[in-house]
Amino acid sequence: MNNDRGQSLITKYVWVIDTIYRRRKISFKELNELWLRDEISRGVEIPKRTFDNWRQVIFDMFGINITNENRGEYRYYIEYEEDIHNNGVRSWLYNTLSVSNALAKSQGLKNRILLEYVPSGQEYLQPIIEAMKENRVLNITYHSYWKDEETSFDVQPYCVKLFRQRWYMVARSTYPYYFEQGPRVYALDRIHDLYATEEKFKMPKDWDAQNFFNGCFGIIADQRIEPQTVKLKVSAGQANYIRDLMLHESQEEIVKNEEYSIFKYYIRPTFDFIQEILLNGESMEVLEPLSLREEIAGIINRMNSKYTIYNT
Repeated sequence: MNNDRGQSLITKYVWVIDTIYRRRKISFKELNELWLRDEISRGVEIPKRTFDNWRQVIFDMFGINITNENRGEYRYYIEYEEDIHNNGVRSWLYNTLSVSNALAKSQGLKNRILLEYVPSGQEYLQPIIEAMKENRVLNITYHSYWKDEETSFDVQPYCVKLFRQRWYMVARSTYPYYFEQGPRVYALDRIHDLYATEEKFKMPKDWDAQNFFNGCFGIIADQRIEPQTVKLKVSAGQANYIRDLMLHESQEEIVKNEEYSIFKYYIRPTFDFIQEILLNGESMEVLEPLSLREEIAGIINRMNSKYTIYNT
């Protein structure tokens, strides 16, 4: 199967998922009618045997089960359709391909569809994943913003994570001193060179990516900062955005009225979480814990001193 045909098939799989998901339940006849109206069909119906094969491939590729009522109109539907919204590789893959398909079919509107630049170092994502599959040590040349220098060293790649349009790698240095400190996070866009070595490593059986980032807001996994209950008071207008796009998976709305809402989290108040609070400006106020409230107040006071306007 060549790349063009492979890409065409994936486009068709995503079309089937999207169509059934939007219609909730649909007969094979109705599906074919919609298929023929779309240019993707090129005027050719989907044979029933082909459709059944696609259903199996869709399950294997995305973990999405398209099943049949087996009664009445024998309509097809997506079993456990809420899984499409869940986090995970297959959900992300489906959503990404779905958007890609929509954009690919809209070339005539390319000047009216504005995309965001993603400096995520994607050229290194594939070799990192390949190294993870084989538990192979990587040599990376990395530019640190903190030291403003470039160094080369060997790491054991544990996992990759996407956050705010940037890819990151969690890896453990093979150098004894840093190895003892445990895995660290590296931004792919700061990697200037990378290659897989001949050396292999054993992945720790007790290490889990989800546990590593447990309680974290984003990419900062500072295990020295314990998760704690945080309460944020958010203006009614801004609460709509926080409600629709949660700041963290532990988010719980405990108070809601016409003026404000109070959201509760169980989270590590790391630097990136503090930055997110400040990003919301006066629309968001830390109620608890007192230590975080005082830290935010200190930052605001220092900012205020920089912006003080003196009368001349």
